[in-house]
Amino acid sequence: MSLTRQGLLAGLFATAALIALPAHAEVKLAAPAAAGFSAAGLKGIDQAMHGLVDQGRLAGVTTLVARHGKVVHFDAYGVQDVNSKAPVQRDTIFRIASMTKPVTGVAMMVLFEEGKWKLDDPVAKFIPEFADLKVKGPDGSLVAQSHPMTMRELMSHTAGFAVSAGYASDVTDRNQPLQAMIDKLAKLPLASQPGTDWAYGPSVNIQGYIVEKLSGQTLDVFFQTRIFDRLNMPDTGFSVPASKLARVSAIHTYDAQKKLIAPPNPVDASVKPVMLSGSGGLLSTTQDYWRFSQMLLNGGELDGARILKPETVKLMRQNVLKDGVLVDLYGPSMQGVGFGMDFAVILDPAKAQTPQGKDSYYWGGAFGTWFWIDPTNDLVFVGMIQNLNGSIPGRDTPDVRGLSTQLVYKALTDPKK
Repeated sequence: MSLTRQGLLAGLFATAALIALPAHAEVKLAAPAAAGFSAAGLKGIDQAMHGLVDQGRLAGVTTLVARHGKVVHFDAYGVQDVNSKAPVQRDTIFRIASMTKPVTGVAMMVLFEEGKWKLDDPVAKFIPEFADLKVKGPDGSLVAQSHPMTMRELMSHTAGFAVSAGYASDVTDRNQPLQAMIDKLAKLPLASQPGTDWAYGPSVNIQGYIVEKLSGQTLDVFFQTRIFDRLNMPDTGFSVPASKLARVSAIHTYDAQKKLIAPPNPVDASVKPVMLSGSGGLLSTTQDYWRFSQMLLNGGELDGARILKPETVKLMRQNVLKDGVLVDLYGPSMQGVGFGMDFAVILDPAKAQTPQGKDSYYWGGAFGTWFWIDPTNDLVFVGMIQNLNGSIPGRDTPDVRGLSTQLVYKALTDPKK
């Protein structure tokens, strides 16, 4: 979900750094019945996704379902490039765009646990350039902030910044350092009073800047040493070594006849960008992102590596929006959905019209990657496709997100197991 309700395209083509590490072990599938799933139901996911590929609506797709920490479904089908016909594999590397945001959120909470910042701290405590930002009123006049924007608001897209489409494209220029973005934002007014509106803008890139400032490390080094190495995520980062380039999926789109095409990739994935985008810069694999998600579902720990405390993970998935402030990604505003620390949260499944369990938290990427974590049912899902505008409803990409939620919970025939 890397685009705003106004069709945000900023940061879509930022790439990520993959440091060569020993590959993790191949995932072994657990028996579906032991985790409450119908084997036939899980095959229904394959049938639906394979059908979309066979119909020419997707080039390739991967899907993974895990319950109680065990993977019960992991499928890869189609091609990662319609030109080369290279098949999608379980270890295909995808640009995950805004699925970078939860990683940045975890990095922020690592520093939160170290006492480096508090939820109600003013953002200006860490970025003095933002201390005197004015707010642009409906009539164009500039007024003072009703209160200094807080870190809680920055973590939940309510700090007052505009949606990314509301800024000139060079505000987040991948060829300039994060400091250049801060300097540009410091000269522009806020779009709303802090805490009063949910707007999907530069907030997480700003968080990435804060991670660098508080840790004394560049974002790629912090991610690598504090998260990826510890979780055994060898294929996730801000760029791809030459030895892995053949595994990178092309970004597909549709021609006037709705036929899939794969234009040349706009950015060389082997080149680390100057601006390390905490908002949308990473590449990853389905398995790597499952390991990240499983860590969160486990309360901050995976295979003996503790990244966060359980209470910190719980804090991340609690709604922090004020009454009346609604998540509004594509419009209209999303009912039954709140927002925590860089995740959307299902507060009321009935209102949200989803079979996902209460308190499920999730996000997705502009090129169509998606995931959710369901603590009610102890379940993780990760899906990967690679389409331009792949997360925007009505832009030719099939609704794999809605389809997958229906199929996964239909297959969960014995949730008490």
